[in-house]
Amino acid sequence: MEKPKIIAYLKPFCGWSQGVRAVLRKYDLSFEDRDIWNDPRQRLEMIQKSGQELSPCVEVNGHMLPDISGEEVEAWLIENEIVAKDHAPVGVPINAPCADHSEVVSTPITLKR
Repeated sequence: MEKPKIIAYLKPFCGWSQGVRAVLRKYDLSFEDRDIWNDPRQRLEMIQKSGQELSPCVEVNGHMLPDISGEEVEAWLIENEIVAKDHAPVGVPINAPCADHSEVVSTPITLKR
């Protein structure tokens, strides 16, 4: 099977994003890992291409899979015959939500009047 061109719009710490990465690695699919958390340009591009703000989003050969889990990415890849089903474990949950972001420190914004 020919390797597809994959762009994955992901967050560095999100459970769903980790699941997408794990599935793509499981099938030895190379992909561009675009950080939508630290790079606002990547987030804007994802929103423009997907038509919505939720992540992860994965673009496979120009076809956008918006707001998708690793489990859903795997099912789509198999259904579209991009990969053949592999029952090997991936080592992380592929359908887990983002953890509490309490470790992320935000800087308060002061509004001037």
